Amino acid sequence: MKNITSSTSRGAAMKLVIERSQIKDVKSSLPLRSLSLCVFCERKDEISPAIIIAIVVTFAASVLLVIPAYCLLRRRAKKKSNAINDESPKQSDYGLLNYHAASEITTVESLQFDIGTIEAATNKFSDDNKIGEGRFGKVYKGVLLEGKKVAVKRFSMKSLQGLEEFKNEVILIAKLQHRNLVRLLGWGIEGEEKLLVYEFMPSKSHDSFIFDSERLLDWKTSYTVISGIARGLQYLLEDSRLKIIHRDLKPSNVLLDHDMVAKISDFGMARIFNENQNIANAKRVVGT
Repeated sequence: MKNITSSTSRGAAMKLVIERSQIKDVKSSLPLRSLSLCVFCERKDEISPAIIIAIVVTFAASVLLVIPAYCLLRRRAKKKSNAINDESPKQSDYGLLNYHAASEITTVESLQFDIGTIEAATNKFSDDNKIGEGRFGKVYKGVLLEGKKVAVKRFSMKSLQGLEEFKNEVILIAKLQHRNLVRLLGWGIEGEEKLLVYEFMPSKSHDSFIFDSERLLDWKTSYTVISGIARGLQYLLEDSRLKIIHRDLKPSNVLLDHDMVAKISDFGMARIFNENQNIANAKRVVGT
C-alpha cells in the first residue's frame, strides 16, 4: 500500500513539473503585452487592498487638480480674448464703425469733424470752457468758425468703457431725431482722442435747477420739463424705428435749451431691443 501511495505522489509531482514547463513554453511564445497580462493574472491574488486604495486616491486627486486648472486656463484665455477685442477698434479711425451696415456707416461718417476744428472751437479744451464732467470724460463749450455754439464731449483716453460708450452714442444718436432728444452734430476720432459734438444747451442740465435753491423752477416750468422727458421716452420705446432703453436716465442727463425744453442726452448705456421684444434681462447693473 505504501508503494502505491509513493508512486502516486511521484507521478503527481512529475505532472506538475511538466505543466509548469509547458506554461513557460507558452509564455515564451506569447507577445510582450500578453505575457504581462499572464504575469498579472498569476499574481492578482498577491495585490493588497492598500495598493488598490493608493491607486484610487491618486487618480481622484489628479482629477481634482486637473479640473480647476482647466477652468482657470479657460477663464484667462477668455479675458485675454476680450481685452484684444476691446483694443482692436483703436487700430484705425474708421475701423471703429466697420461692424455696421454700409448705409449706416455712410450716415455716421458724414458727421465726422476734423480734430483741429474742434480744438480751435474749444480753445484747445481750455478749462475756462469746461461746463461739465462725467464718468467717461469732460464736456466743453465751443464756438465753430461760423459762430455756432456747440457742446463737445471729450472722452477719457484711458477708459475702455468710454470707447464702448462712444461707439454706442455715435450710432444711436445719429439715427434718432426728436424734439426731446439732444441732437448730435458730429464726432471726431484720432488715435486715442474721441470727441462728440452736440447742440449747445444754454440752460445746462436739469440737476442744476433741482439742487440749487436759488434756481428752483416754478410748477408750470417743471411740468413742461417732465412732459418733455416723458415724450422723449415714449419716442424711444414706442415711436422710434428702434426700440431703445436708455438705462442711465437722471437729472444730469436731461439738458434744457433756452426755452426750457427738455432734451434727453448721454446714450452710452442705451440698449436696442427687437421690435417684438417686450422683456429682456440685463447681465450687469449699469447707470448711476
